[in-house]
Amino acid sequence: MITPHKHTKAFTMIELVFVIVVIGIIAALALPRLDRDVRQEATENLLSAIRYTQHLALTDNKTDPSDANWQREFWQIRFNTDTDNLANFYTVFSDSITVDDDVQKEEAAIDPINGKYMFNADGDTIIDADESPNIFIGKKYGINSMTFSGGCAGTEPQHIAFDNWGRPHNGLGTATNNYNRYMTSDCTIIMGFADTSIQDLNITIAAETGYVTID
Repeated sequence: MITPHKHTKAFTMIELVFVIVVIGIIAALALPRLDRDVRQEATENLLSAIRYTQHLALTDNKTDPSDANWQREFWQIRFNTDTDNLANFYTVFSDSITVDDDVQKEEAAIDPINGKYMFNADGDTIIDADESPNIFIGKKYGINSMTFSGGCAGTEPQHIAFDNWGRPHNGLGTATNNYNRYMTSDCTIIMGFADTSIQDLNITIAAETGYVTID
């Protein structure tokens, strides 16, 4: 008796190539982007930091007519820049302990993301164990220049503070117990990157409201 041959099914080469191409297309669509968008990361970081500073001011009213230094104790964000070594960072604090314009770690805010101080002890790119890495915008994103104009015109380190209504103030080092450092015009900050192919960040903090935009 003759046993019939069994025919086994298999992919042809064309079918196999087609399957590989389809899998490649699906993988390309499904996988997240691996390229860093440094500008977008920096934008989100700075927006969050400035708005967080304003939030602290809104919830912690420093107004006290009996205290000659109450305006200097507003919650504020201070920007430091160094074009030589990219030791560029910001600090979020209330100068409520020493009231001497010299930030102490105990005066700094706690980063809600990681529970560490938004403070740089040495003014360099070394991140101590209890310091939030998010404040080191030079080290993280290559930001190497900051220019301030309008309501916050001046050189770094530049301080931008908020009162309990969320309104921006500037130059609290010379403030007394009144609102004489209240911003009457919008603050504009231009931040540049060491990588010149990345477009500058244009930050605007509106007078009156303290509303922050970045483009």
